[in-house]
Amino acid sequence: GDDVVLQFGGGTIGHPDGIQAGATANRVALESMVMARNEGRDFVAEGPQILRDAAKTCGPLQTALDLWKDISFNYTSTDTADFVETPTANV
Repeated sequence: GDDVVLQFGGGTIGHPDGIQAGATANRVALESMVMARNEGRDFVAEGPQILRDAAKTCGPLQTALDLWKDISFNYTSTDTADFVETPTANV
């Protein structure tokens, strides 16, 4: 399967309707994206629409999308590779 890291923290705790609403929004968003992936959809390109569609039936997700709609994570990495590839002998 796909390797993934799910970091639900501030978005859960910071939901304006409380932690339970934040957890619900995260769960619905996650399940919607996994379902889209399993259906063979291009969830990277379609992600925003997938979430908007899911929010039509999930108030906490709609609230989260409305609140954080302008947030982006387009940062340049500050990490540098700390390894050097070395050739190995064919055995």
